[in-house]
This record gives sequence, structure tokens and C-alpha cells, in this order.
Amino acid sequence: MLTLKQIYDNKDLVIAGLEKKHFSAAAQAIEQVIALDAERKSAQQKKDAAQAEMNRLSKSIGSLMKAGQKAEAEQAKAQTATLKQNIADYEAQMRRAEEAQTALLLTIPNVPYDLVPQGTGAEDNKVVRSNVGECHEDSTVGNWTSTVKNDNAKLPHWELAKKYNLIDFDLGVKITGAGFPVYIGKGAQLQRALINFFLTEAGKAGYTEIMPPAVVNQASGYGTGQLPDKEGQMYHCEVDDLYLIPTAEVPVTNLYRDVILDESELPIKNCAYTECFRREAGSYGKDVRGLNRLHEFSKVEIVRIDKPEHSEQSHQEMLQHVEGLLQKLELPYRVLRLCGGDMSFTAAICYDFEVYSEAQQRWLEVSSVSNFDTYQANRLHCRYRRADDKKVTLCHTLNGSALALPRIVAALLENNQTPEGIHIPAALQPFTGFEWIR
Repeated sequence: MLTLKQIYDNKDLVIAGLEKKHFSAAAQAIEQVIALDAERKSAQQKKDAAQAEMNRLSKSIGSLMKAGQKAEAEQAKAQTATLKQNIADYEAQMRRAEEAQTALLLTIPNVPYDLVPQGTGAEDNKVVRSNVGECHEDSTVGNWTSTVKNDNAKLPHWELAKKYNLIDFDLGVKITGAGFPVYIGKGAQLQRALINFFLTEAGKAGYTEIMPPAVVNQASGYGTGQLPDKEGQMYHCEVDDLYLIPTAEVPVTNLYRDVILDESELPIKNCAYTECFRREAGSYGKDVRGLNRLHEFSKVEIVRIDKPEHSEQSHQEMLQHVEGLLQKLELPYRVLRLCGGDMSFTAAICYDFEVYSEAQQRWLEVSSVSNFDTYQANRLHCRYRRADDKKVTLCHTLNGSALALPRIVAALLENNQTPEGIHIPAALQPFTGFEWIR
């Protein structure tokens, strides 16, 4: 959630940033926030003045009674009663204005950093790095071509899964529905191996492993920004008013809701494996085939809580970590800096990692690594106490997939298929216990 200080100090820049994210009526929304704040302040001033007058009259009543001025004392009592009611009315006005302002702020997205490119969609994202071709800072996805070979003889992963009895999509439909696959034999072992590999690598990088709940309450959803923005994309347990998590970001970041940390504790580095649940309403076509888009999937998430002056370095370290995982898995990949129109509601800057599917001849997103600046921390009331002046300041929050399994599995199966079977990358073999899927 944007802070009022951000809005007052940089109103024009905030509006311009929101327009970069294609937030409709940005100027109108910001002006309304300011108007509601003015309304709250006006009610506060009237309340304070009424409180001061009531205190003065209350003190005078005793003196008036002692002086035998009973009529004047009764008049002061009546005025005090009126002032008390006025104070209650002003407090109600303040609450209404503050609640309306908060409700409005919750609907306003984060302001993107200057480095975020202009654009309306995925075709405007910038390819900043790749291991399969040259790229330049001005290369957008729309005009960038890679040197990855196109091999029409490659089988897609859903056919490989059936051929080697790794994943049964029909059984998933039988017991739950589409988008809930059943992993079998070496398919299940590959899932477990990837989870252990990602967690082990995160541990080596200094991340503390967390095993959080897979359901969260409404406050947690609001804290990290899934609510109200993504309410329709989350599975809601209505009886208990709980939500199935779309990512471990939600429970792990909420560990620090309403917490004041010491500066010496930062940066906090957590990782977590969870199942993730997404309704993916409106998805259709080739994008949902096989493992391309699921309602339930496994993911390892990395989360950082940091101080503002160090968060950019933290973000770069997270990007290097994810890139290192893809290099160890020997997958063709590219790194994209997302444009304003393709960024999430809560991110200030975001980089996507995509791996190339030789069989499908398309790029598959496997990770998003985002810096949220103070946006989530303000919603969470996640703060730290500075060592020098003991001032309490909002933290920065960051997170990234390291990694999401479905499309990694798809790329591993498709890109490593040979006439002898599917070869497992060397870095993963200690975790699978086998070199080949045959």
C-alpha cells in the first residue's frame, strides 16, 4: 500500500508511475486519497478543539459550584454534554474518512521504479540476459530472437509423461478435476528430487527453511496484496473464511506482519516449499496443455525482508541465485525485465525467468523475482528499528520462485529426451538416484 508520505512528497511521480502500470483514473484516485486525508484532518482539528473546550468547562464546573453559581454550572454541564456528543461525531467522521482512505489505497497498485520499461503487455518486456543468444538493453520480447534450435521431432512433455508413465492427467481429472495431475513412479521421484535440490541450494545460499501452513486468513491475503486484487483467483474456504495459498510468499512474508525488527536482523532470508493453488480462471488453449498451467503445483519460494538501502543488492543476489539454478539444470533460459503493463499489482520491479521448450517451441515462465519496496511492508506494518537513531522505519520485502516445478519438469523432459530415454542433468542425479528415465 502506498504511504501518504509517498503521495504528498511525489504526487506527480506517483501518478505517472501508476499510469505506467495502466491503472485507470490514477490522478483521480490520488486526489481522492488526498481529499479523504484532508477530511480526516479537519475532523481531527474539530475534535481537538472540542476536547480542549470540554476540558476547560469541566474544570470550571467545580469552581462555579463553590462560588454558588449553580445556574452557570448547570449550563457548563449542558455544554459539556453537547461537546462530548460532538467529539463522538468527529471521531466517527475520522474513522469513516480513514476507513474509506484505506479501502481506496488497497485498490491502488505499487508505483514501478524508473528502470521499469513502458509497455502494455508481454511483448514489451525487455530481454536483459540469455544463455541462448545475444541481447541488448533495448531488445523487447517482440523483436528478440534466440539461437535455440527448433526440433519438430521432439515430443511434448504430456506425450513423454504417458510414454514413460510419469504423470497421469486423466487420473487427476477423475479424483479432482483438470489441472490437478497425478505423479507416478519416477515422475513423483523427479518432483521430490527437484524440491530437495532447490531447498538444498537455498540453504547453501543462507536461506532459513520455513514450513508454513498452506491456508491463510484474510489478514494475510491483504498483507501481501493478494486481496482484494486477486480474490477471484484464490480458492476460498468460505465456512472458515480461509484461503488456499497461491504461493509461499503469502504465509512466509506474513510471519513479519505487525513486527518491529532490529536492524541487526536484516536482511532476513527465508525459503519454503509448499503446494500452491490457483484457480487460473479464464485460462484456455495451448497455454493450459499438460503442465503448462495447473491449479495445484509444487514450488520453492525465497523471501527477503531488508532495509531500503540494501534491497537492490538483495534483489540482484536473488536473481543470481535463480539463474544459478537454471545453469545447474542445464536449461536454455532468458531473463526479462517486465514492462509496466505486465507487472503484478504489488511489484515495484520484477524480472521473469523463462526456459525454452524445444518440443513446444515456446518460452515457459518458471520464476518471477520481485522487489516490492515498502508497498507490502506498509500493509503488513513490517518495520525495523534503526541502530543509529532508533527510528522505526518500513522494511522492503522481496520474493522469487526458486523454482516453480511444473514448467521446469516440462522443459527437463522435452529438452533432455533422446532415443535412449530422458537424461537427468548431473546436478540433479544425486537427488533422483537415477541418471535416466526409460
